[in-house]
Amino acid sequence: MAKREAPETDDHGPGEGPRRRPTINDIARLAGVSKKTVSRVINASPYVQKETRERIEAVIAEHGYAPDPQARGLAFRRSFLIGLVYDNPNPQYVVNMQLGLLDGMKGSGFELVVHPCNRASPTFLADLRGFVERQKLFGVVLTPSVSEDERVAALLADIGCAYVRVASVSLDAPQHMIETRDRLGGEAAARHLAELGHRRIAHISGPASFRSAHERRAGFEAGLKAAGLALEPHYAQEGAYTFESGIACAGELLKLDPQPTAIFAGNDEMAAGVLQAARQAGVAVPAELSVVGFDDFEIARRLWPSLTTIRTPTREIGRLAVAQLMGRADEGEPQDRLPALVVRESTGPAR
Repeated sequence: MAKREAPETDDHGPGEGPRRRPTINDIARLAGVSKKTVSRVINASPYVQKETRERIEAVIAEHGYAPDPQARGLAFRRSFLIGLVYDNPNPQYVVNMQLGLLDGMKGSGFELVVHPCNRASPTFLADLRGFVERQKLFGVVLTPSVSEDERVAALLADIGCAYVRVASVSLDAPQHMIETRDRLGGEAAARHLAELGHRRIAHISGPASFRSAHERRAGFEAGLKAAGLALEPHYAQEGAYTFESGIACAGELLKLDPQPTAIFAGNDEMAAGVLQAARQAGVAVPAELSVVGFDDFEIARRLWPSLTTIRTPTREIGRLAVAQLMGRADEGEPQDRLPALVVRESTGPAR
């Protein structure tokens, strides 16, 4: 095999000047491909054959080529940034989603920027538009409840920014959606508690402004109905997806006569609050009260007793969302992203 010709340099001898940095044209010539193909490899495009990609990457490594970020941005008229937009009271959800996005972006040359927001703010949409336009974002990942706001999708479409929405139900064209199907998790929680013999079952939902709260409750009620049960109105409370609201809502439920023998909380933060309220009221878990959460974040394994919950693979969903945004093939199995029951110590047979 012929030895690769090195890029031309301005170095005519020791001390006569620095070696010229190789250009993308040099890399294309040495690899025997077009400049466009080299650009695709640099930008992690899936549309390059493995053998060609490896050959180009070897040439890049051999000659120390590094693309100029400013030149890349000018060439594409956008930055190599992906935005995460969220309005979520649960910090662990945000952290797990960020980790998933970073997993999906690894080796791509893209970076992550985050934009916390408040949908109730009168400047919400204007602030979001300013964020996208200032950063010249490649695309945006939207999480609940921002993802459930049709005004946001319309705004991004209007300014030509690619986006993927993470939501409990399908709200858009398939290329714009990662559906988490939260209703299935609510059904699983109801089925588990009914199988344990519970009949007085309460529910603490998330805030009404979140579609996920409605989907989880709807699934829970459907699961109860399938078992010949119903969610009685006085056993239903609306929380805020926060630990404090879990304490407050559970405190009200435990004042009832008769008390519920089981509580399904709309997320793990509120379920942790339920456990705290039960301790304050002298109610033993799970001997007198079974508790189920939703999310299966780290807190679920660290509580005492450890929390039975519905697992939602938030980190994996983040990886899938950014891969979809970047046009990469989805290598994950659909089943892997669905809610699933995880049984631990906070549930037991009805007394």
